[in-house]
Amino acid sequence: MSKTIYVAGSFDTKGDELRYVARLIREQGLAAVLVDLSTATPAGDADIDAKAVAGFHPGGTAAVFTGDRGSAVSAMGLAFERFILSRGDVGGMIGLGGSGGTAMVTQAMRVLPVGTPRVMVSTVAAGNVSAYVGPNDISMVNSITDIAGLNRISRTVLSNAANSIAGMVRNRQEADGDDRPALGLTMFGVTTPCVTQIVEQLRDRFECLVFHATGIGGQSMEKLASSGYLAGVLDVTTTEVCDLLFGGILPATEDRFGFLAQSDLPYVGSCGALDMVNFAGIDTVPEKYRHRNLYIHNPHITLMRTTRDENVAMGKWIGERLNRSIGPVRFLLPLGGVSLLDAPGQAFHDPEADAALFEAIESTVQQTDQRQVLRVPHGINSPEFSSEVVRHFHDISKGRSHEV
Repeated sequence: MSKTIYVAGSFDTKGDELRYVARLIREQGLAAVLVDLSTATPAGDADIDAKAVAGFHPGGTAAVFTGDRGSAVSAMGLAFERFILSRGDVGGMIGLGGSGGTAMVTQAMRVLPVGTPRVMVSTVAAGNVSAYVGPNDISMVNSITDIAGLNRISRTVLSNAANSIAGMVRNRQEADGDDRPALGLTMFGVTTPCVTQIVEQLRDRFECLVFHATGIGGQSMEKLASSGYLAGVLDVTTTEVCDLLFGGILPATEDRFGFLAQSDLPYVGSCGALDMVNFAGIDTVPEKYRHRNLYIHNPHITLMRTTRDENVAMGKWIGERLNRSIGPVRFLLPLGGVSLLDAPGQAFHDPEADAALFEAIESTVQQTDQRQVLRVPHGINSPEFSSEVVRHFHDISKGRSHEV
């Protein structure tokens, strides 16, 4: 495995710091390649200069060096992404930057495979970094001071970061030899019994990777699926769609289910927790929703029951994306309820809303031998439903290398 570490940032403002980091990495016996991402005054002492990187933009260097900082930063980020994809020796990456530099460097970091060591030293690392990190294992380090010269603070922070990336690359832990194929499963608190039962039935033959359906959890699962890490997906908890469509705090992206159009992985999905939209404390619920059926899950999370019309919208949204699938798909409808709160006698039990959801999915999905929507006369957390999930996964997995 390559142990070359790419050290990236804008040399016109952060050249001293970048050279300092590269020197510390090289002193540990590892190769370091300095990459200049300057968009104003490209420096000439990097191993890879800014013009060479900019040449990877589809529009060439002229698309990057526009004289407008906003467009230049966006264009250089794309160019750097394409540059990194062209390299076959990336053992790790470390970047230094403010908001613009962080955007450029992390755009390239995000396209590297899961497990690739990546450290970003940034002035914005103490804030909301979800846009920079996404569903990736990128380590963010708060620079404390601005990255505007070496001083007693910056030397300490940068040396820690340099030593961190060197240690990650040198001591990277590869897979432990588990020969079971890996499966991706999505879970929320209100679908935990379902997923636990599925794992119990599959764990002897599969390594079950469970993802918390908090927005980033679904993205992480799909990234692994599209990157070839998974042998199948049991996506029983699709609740992130609720927050995407109706303003909750744990949303999916518009690309939810996107991997189905790119991969023929066997996929079994369901409607787990499509009965709820997540907000923070009760005082954060938008005024337009204050009259709705609200459930205080804890002091920091308030749940809102989805209505019949919202379920119709979700059913159509999900169905349209399932129609893009190229592999075997089974989408199961739990007629007895989609979560613990949707069970008879519970706060969100609403058979009319559920029926509207199921009908919208059925009427939208273009069913074929490969792509089917199936009704199951049980609640999602019942043993019977979990067994149906496993049975259908086995059925659509036959003939593959991990055939059960």
